[in-house]
Amino acid sequence: MTRLGSESMQNTHNQFAYRVVAHLDAAVTDLPRDISERLRASRARAIANRKVLLQPSNRNVLQNGVIAINGGDEGLNFWNRIGSLIPLIALVAGLATIKSFLDDDRANQLAEVDAALLADDLPPSAYVDPGFLQFLKLPTLTENEKQE
Repeated sequence: MTRLGSESMQNTHNQFAYRVVAHLDAAVTDLPRDISERLRASRARAIANRKVLLQPSNRNVLQNGVIAINGGDEGLNFWNRIGSLIPLIALVAGLATIKSFLDDDRANQLAEVDAALLADDLPPSAYVDPGFLQFLKLPTLTENEKQE
């Protein structure tokens, strides 16, 4: 809510409160003394507990020859909202880019495995054979070990 809207709402609330007070003051003369005393005590407690709204200061501050101009609180206007959305948009774009790169990398790895399988001399059914899987788990011999 803008500051002007907040001030007009506060003024509306204050006007309503003044009308209620005027009606209560007019009717208080017809009440018995004990009830009017309880109402007076309740009113005193309500006034003591009322929150005081602090108004922002729009004063210029002068210290050591330097003026600091303090503007009022403008609330969350259009440009402030856009400015607060920019980091969120950058985060989403960064995550989408990272996901795209990871998907491409995974697709390239799978393509390399598929190409190696298709270019190999073994038929694909050999990879399903349990004996072949056991053979793959054995350590491979180097060229020097094969010659010996």
